Formats: sequence, structure tokens, C-alpha cells
Amino acid sequence: MNLQIGQAAPNFSLPDHLGNRISLSDLQGKNVLLAFFPLAWTPI
Repeated sequence: MNLQIGQAAPNFSLPDHLGNRISLSDLQGKNVLLAFFPLAWTPI
């Protein structure tokens, strides 16, 4: 799936650094930064 600039991201869930599931919709109205480093094995 490709997003265009200004297009809303679809809702998704990922574990945080403590293992809790966080959904994008839980953060609505807040700034969100998603950092993904494949195969880096470094926690952020």
C-alpha cells in the first residue's frame, strides 16, 4: 500500500518498548513518529 503526501495513514497496532499494544487510533490528535530499523535489533 502506498500513501500519498497528506493522505491519512490506515489504523494499525504495534507493541511499544514495554510490550503493550498501541494502535494508531489511540494516538489520534497527537504527533506520531514511527521509527523502523529492519534487522537493527535496537530498541527505541
